[in-house]
Amino acid sequence: MSASTHTADTISSPTPVLSVSPVVLSVPGRAVDLEVRVSAPVIGSDLPVILLSHGQGYSNHLSSLNGYAPLANFWAAHGFVVIQPTHLSSRTLSLDPDDPEAPMYWRSRAEDMRRILDRLDVIEAAVPQLLGRLDPSKVAVAGHSMGGHTASLLLGARLTDPHDGTEVNLAEPRIKAGVLLAAPGRGGDALTPSTAENYPFFSTTDFSEMTTPTLVVAGDKDTSAHLTVQGADWHTDPYLLSPSPKSLLTLFGAEHGLGGISGYDVAETTDENPERVSAVQWLTWAYLRTELYPGDPAWQTACDALTAGPDALGRVESK
Repeated sequence: MSASTHTADTISSPTPVLSVSPVVLSVPGRAVDLEVRVSAPVIGSDLPVILLSHGQGYSNHLSSLNGYAPLANFWAAHGFVVIQPTHLSSRTLSLDPDDPEAPMYWRSRAEDMRRILDRLDVIEAAVPQLLGRLDPSKVAVAGHSMGGHTASLLLGARLTDPHDGTEVNLAEPRIKAGVLLAAPGRGGDALTPSTAENYPFFSTTDFSEMTTPTLVVAGDKDTSAHLTVQGADWHTDPYLLSPSPKSLLTLFGAEHGLGGISGYDVAETTDENPERVSAVQWLTWAYLRTELYPGDPAWQTACDALTAGPDALGRVESK
C-alpha cells in the first residue's frame, strides 16, 4: 500500500491554506526583530498550534520562516496553525560571527518559541481571518535537525551552559506534545571531536527530564558522520534516553532529509523520496492529533496503515 493510499484512508481532505509572512514581533535586546510565518486553514475554529523550528543545512533560505513547506502546508491544510520563526542562526541574517551564542544560538532559538507563545494574541490579530480562531491550550512543537535540538529543550531536555557551567532548563509547560525530526542525540563520547570542540553545548545533552509526550522520527541511514560516531542510532537517543510516554518512528532507508521535508525539490536532500515525505506528513499529523485530542484514533490508524503490506516504509515503537 502506498503512502498516498494510507493518507486517503486516515486523513480528511485538505482545506485551502492561508500563509502570511513576515509577522514581525519587536524583541528589545535581540539582534533583529523576530519574524514568523503563519500558515492556517481558511476554515475552522479552536485551531491547535504547531511551533516549527528550522534546521541549518547548506541552503540560504531553508533555515528561515521560508523553509519546510512540505510540513507546514500539510499540517495547516489538515487543521493546525503552523508558526515558523526565523531564528538568529538563520543563514538569511548573517549576524556577527563573534557573538557569544553564534553560530547556532541554541538558547535564543528556544526563547524565540517562548516569545511566540507569550504573544499569540498579537500574532492572531496580525493575520487576516485568524482572529479568535486559535486554541492556545493545544500547542505542540516540532523541529528538524538543529530545530529538533531546540524542540527537545522546550520538551524538557537539559544541558549545561558551556559559558558559565549552569544547568539550563528551558522546558515550556504550555507545549503539550512534540515531534523531533532527525534530532541530535546524546553528548559525551557519542560526538565527533570537532562537534565537541565547535558546538560544546551538544556535549551535555540530557534527555532524562524530557517528560512531555514526544514522537521521535529517525532515518535508519542517517549516519550524520560530521556530528556523531554513533551512526544512525544517535538520532534515536531522544526516545531511548527519555522517560515515557514516547514513540519512535524509524524510517527505512531514510537519511537526514527524511525524504525531503525541508523544502520542495531541495538539492541538498540526499534521499529524495516523495512517498517517504508523505509518510512523515501524515504520521506526524496523526500523532499530534491524538496527543492533543485524547481518544482521537488518528495515531493508531496511521500506525496500522504504515505497517500494512509487504513494503512498509518504517516501523513504530512506543513506551
